[in-house]
Amino acid sequence: GELLNICDLLRCIKHLKMFMKDGSKSEQFPIIYEIIDSMVYIKELQEVIENAIISEEEISDNASQKLHSIRKSIKEKTSKIKDKTQSTLQTYSKYLQDNIITIREGRYVIPVKAECKASVPGLVHDQSSSGSTLFIEPMALVDLNNEIKELLLKEKEEIDRILMEISLKVYDNMTVLELDNKNAAYLDFIMAKGKLAYSMEGTIPEVNNNGKIYLKGARHPLLDKKTAVPIDVKLGETYNAVVITGPNTGGKTVTLKTVGLLVIMASSGLAIPCKDGSEVSIFENVFADIGDEQSIEQSLSTFSSHMTNIVNILEKVNSKSLVLVDELGAGTDPTEGAALAMSILKTLYEKGAKIIATTHYSEIKVFAMKEEGFENASVEFDVETLRPTYRLLTGIPGKSNAFEISRRLGLSDEIINNAANMVSKDAAKFEDVIQNLQNKTVLVEKELEEAQKAKREAAELKKELSNKKYKLDTERDNIIRKAQEEARRTVKMAKKEADSIIKELNQMKFKASEEISIKDAEDKRKQLKEKLDSMEVKDVDTLEIKEGMERVENVKVGEEVFVSTLSQKATVLTEPDSKGEVLVQVGMMKVNVPLSKLLKQKNEKKKPKKSIAAKIMQQKAAEISSSIDVRGQTIDEALYNIDKYLDDASLAGIENVTIIHGKGTGALREGIQSNLKHNHYIKSIRMGDIGEGGSGVTIAQLKR
Repeated sequence: GELLNICDLLRCIKHLKMFMKDGSKSEQFPIIYEIIDSMVYIKELQEVIENAIISEEEISDNASQKLHSIRKSIKEKTSKIKDKTQSTLQTYSKYLQDNIITIREGRYVIPVKAECKASVPGLVHDQSSSGSTLFIEPMALVDLNNEIKELLLKEKEEIDRILMEISLKVYDNMTVLELDNKNAAYLDFIMAKGKLAYSMEGTIPEVNNNGKIYLKGARHPLLDKKTAVPIDVKLGETYNAVVITGPNTGGKTVTLKTVGLLVIMASSGLAIPCKDGSEVSIFENVFADIGDEQSIEQSLSTFSSHMTNIVNILEKVNSKSLVLVDELGAGTDPTEGAALAMSILKTLYEKGAKIIATTHYSEIKVFAMKEEGFENASVEFDVETLRPTYRLLTGIPGKSNAFEISRRLGLSDEIINNAANMVSKDAAKFEDVIQNLQNKTVLVEKELEEAQKAKREAAELKKELSNKKYKLDTERDNIIRKAQEEARRTVKMAKKEADSIIKELNQMKFKASEEISIKDAEDKRKQLKEKLDSMEVKDVDTLEIKEGMERVENVKVGEEVFVSTLSQKATVLTEPDSKGEVLVQVGMMKVNVPLSKLLKQKNEKKKPKKSIAAKIMQQKAAEISSSIDVRGQTIDEALYNIDKYLDDASLAGIENVTIIHGKGTGALREGIQSNLKHNHYIKSIRMGDIGEGGSGVTIAQLKR
């Protein structure tokens, strides 16, 4: 069994090494990687054990050549003796109790009737419980049985030798195996911690050594996380002692156990069932006096058992201690018990310990209110349902609600009313004040929770509105950009027309009649104006203010301005009309433009005007690429971008363009080619050749 365990260890190391073979794991799990990397995998030893041992009861035939040979001989002898025994059964059949072969003391025998013993020569090995049957080894089987017995002894001897040999190999690697086993156990511990943390939805708290505890949404690790009511516990910051009061079965004791267990779990390196942001201190000692340890044998009452624990705690407690005490001072006269409890709490506090105690005594509630460094807390009780909610409320003491609980359990109103009359008015008034405080605290907490919920919803709504605004702004900017691009295309077409007219004007200089030249030039100018007037420049809601420019409120005739929709400078020819439009001259063009679309240079000084021809000749079609890439776009996006591109390519005089659309499903290619067949710029289209991109591109020839 031990050798098989060692084999399992080696097999485990092998799998761990394979898991960490990926180099990225070293960065993801550096500590685990370091542990596994330090482990030594002894492949030869694993193979030896696996080849030799099948199970705790069986050694493999292949463990050694000699063992294989011995077992082969045993099988042969066994087969031979069975045949021999079968013939013996036939020979002595009339003397046999049953016609069967059986084994006694490892030897083959036959069942002979006791009265026929003399008729079957052989060795008696056993008899039945009734004595009527003797198990005799016939003399004819003795030699074969002896041979099998000898082979079995040799088999055992060989098995012992094999196991000894493997054990010696284990011994030679003992140091490595012990270290591997230790590391494997540590990894198993880490995995167990991880599984525990996952199962209870635990988190890793912040750790300190200054005695501060802040548990957010803490749950007892053994309670069902679906039904357990989480609590918040603070200690060690503004106060070092908490006195918890409230009704029985309200959760006071569970609170003590939860705090104690979670502190010890965190000190042990375990995740704890709390929310993120929790904080736990590491204490030298965690003392607890919880539960009733009364004992008849030891003559200890409830009070005595508690007090024995308290004495031991007081002897060992220091400033690095956490003390948890349940029902401090209970089990004796209430007045004396309360006085003792207050004195013990004060002593523990003076020793620097962090304290959480539960009680029913009103005197201790008042003590915690008055004493510096102490804080009251209570477990909430729903007076309407007369049931505890198990929530912990910090800052106010709790009411025991003994009368209400007794009434719910069936005690008569007469008894309860008589009991209430026996309570002093001051005590009753104090308990009522506590109840009112608790009710108000619960109400405030609910309102705070609702306010926080409303705040979260408002933040989410603000985020949603912000996203919508961003989307609208983006859409608006896209609309503006598209409108500006369309306006630029209009200007480019006008420039092209102007270039053509200028070219014709220059040719007219060589005509014979100056009058004809002037007339033709005027016709061309009118033609250009009509061309511009027929072009619709889309209005843009938002005027893009270029750097160094400002909006125009009033203009003067002759003033130089910038037309934003045309992206060109112009000269003002008229005052604004009733529609707020002015006539401006852009090169040789005259066009009406809304005043809102004009900009001017800030503090611009007048510059000498260039000739009209020079201004027009300055603007040339921009050089553009001979290809456009629309991969990843929708058909509508691609067609829009291709149309813009073809406008520019035509203006630039490019003859052939390449449209890169990719292969994919072919839908984008078909949509583009179908559109190009009806485009007025396109002369012909074809699929790309192998060297050009194949079916992933379309080559288009533009009209001249």
